[in-house]
Amino acid sequence: MTRPERRDLTKDWRGTGSAGPLTEPAARTLPALTGDEQSTGTVPRPIRPPGGVATEGSLGAHGLVLIVDDVPDNLALLHDALDEAGYTVLVATDGATALQRAAQAEPDIVLLDAVMPGIDGFEVARRLKAGPETAHIPIVFMTGLTDTEHVLAAFEAGGVDYVTKPIRPPEVLARMAAHMQAARQARQARNALDAYGHATIAVRVEGSQARLTWQTPLARRWLPGYFECVPGEVPALLLQWLQTAADGRETRPLASARGAKQLVCTLQGRTPDDDWLVVLREVSDAATVEATMQALGLTLRESEVLYWVVKGKTNRDIGDILGSSPATVKKHLERVYEKLGVETRTAAAGVAVQKVRALSQG
Repeated sequence: MTRPERRDLTKDWRGTGSAGPLTEPAARTLPALTGDEQSTGTVPRPIRPPGGVATEGSLGAHGLVLIVDDVPDNLALLHDALDEAGYTVLVATDGATALQRAAQAEPDIVLLDAVMPGIDGFEVARRLKAGPETAHIPIVFMTGLTDTEHVLAAFEAGGVDYVTKPIRPPEVLARMAAHMQAARQARQARNALDAYGHATIAVRVEGSQARLTWQTPLARRWLPGYFECVPGEVPALLLQWLQTAADGRETRPLASARGAKQLVCTLQGRTPDDDWLVVLREVSDAATVEATMQALGLTLRESEVLYWVVKGKTNRDIGDILGSSPATVKKHLERVYEKLGVETRTAAAGVAVQKVRALSQG
């Protein structure tokens, strides 16, 4: 069988220095265009649904790979090997294009040339790792530089591995498979938390500065909404909370309200990379609070306090959630006792549970 003539993999970008929409021919490289692709002059953009999970038939059998190299022969060699192995391939011939391709497509792995004109591979890696949307993508460096200082620079920039030139495709494929499997398992674990309503973020605190090293899709939606911050930015209140933990002081859950809902942030310790791991949980029982308020003749804040008492929270916990001091919570609770004609937390909780149950049955 005659092999299709190979396209010039660089002609679509040469002289442009930027990446256009991924529906351009440059978005996905193939040995040759056939059928409908020849008539339209485009190659479909790989489809990746929300959460970064590929659907059947949307990507190659093994995933989506971004190759970054300014040498056409290297691109062609790797493209052919990956294509035959069942991968879908994106290519970039410079650093700026690589950053745009990665942000748009969120590949499963990046094969990155270390030495390129303009933005070199080390800087590309640093920028990818600095972005919450791309920080999780494993980066394998391709380099002819084997000095210890260059190898260390690759790892310090965020690389998980490196291969030396001239490239040996079987070695690249083997290393890729191992790193992609590890990254896929980590992503599945993070997405599982989202599925159960618990978003997760990892934050690196360096003095008075902090950055998100990664976040789940649900966290990406919640943080700007509850803290009114720029997407991808660590909210100032969250930074202060983490600095308290970094100083060794006791850290209670952090809560931020938005209407009848609240986002509760709980510290889960540190990752192997020394980032702070924070689990986010949205709390919303506005209907229950409203019904309790009307049925028992309580104010909104008294009803909120009683709601959390039923949940088994202490005055200090309730204060953290509602943004009040334990003393203020105690005063609200004393008024609840008086209105309900009880003297203990347990009795107040019992009255509330009975009333809510009666309302739900009625």
